[in-house]
Amino acid sequence: MAANLLSNPIISPSFLVHQLSAQGKSKRITPCSFNFRGPKCAVDTPYEGNISKFPRVNVWDPYKRLGITTDASEEEVWSARNFLLSQYAGHERSAESIEAAFEKLLMSSFRNRKKTKINLKTRLKKKVEESPPWVKNLLSFVEVPPTVIILRRLFLFAFMACWSVMNSSEAGPAFQVALSLAACIYFLNDKTKSLPRAAIIGFGALVVGWICGSFLVPLIPSFLLQPTWTLELLTSLVAYAFMFLGCTFLK
Repeated sequence: MAANLLSNPIISPSFLVHQLSAQGKSKRITPCSFNFRGPKCAVDTPYEGNISKFPRVNVWDPYKRLGITTDASEEEVWSARNFLLSQYAGHERSAESIEAAFEKLLMSSFRNRKKTKINLKTRLKKKVEESPPWVKNLLSFVEVPPTVIILRRLFLFAFMACWSVMNSSEAGPAFQVALSLAACIYFLNDKTKSLPRAAIIGFGALVVGWICGSFLVPLIPSFLLQPTWTLELLTSLVAYAFMFLGCTFLK
């Protein structure tokens, strides 16, 4: 091309120099030499290929990592965790970071609850220690069994009460009261390992319940009672309650 330009007498030397320099530059410019970078925004979510990456993976504070405040409720913590997992489920490291922050907050909440329970027990124990001697002696005979035992015995005595009410028009509750007393003594004997002590507590609960029922039942307005509900039946219902309390919470 340079030989053709030199052989043409019409082309000036300055034009020739300009064309040659342009030709040299064009050889150095290739499509691969362009380094184009689009505009970058600080809030854009980074990408690894086509998978979105959690932008707060390395944030140390679990609250800031999940994007919630320090006074967020447990429901808000769960909502933030579920939302972030649905957004970044395809990125393994992001999901692990979200789960780690959530577990840290969950363990912190568990420890706080445990401390609260311990503080309540400590306060209750302190109040008992500061109470009068007769209160201490009275509480020494009381214990709280597991919830399952309480529910089982409550169901038994409630069944006896319903049985007595259903048979009120046919016969009195003597048989049901006898069965309830036997069950009360059995439970107390299983707890105290002493049949005489269990019998004393069981009979005592029956007598106290019957006396209290004899005073309380007449105070109930008559329009609240059924015609078949006798004084004996209503008194036995109070006795069932006292026997339940005696065999469940006394020791």
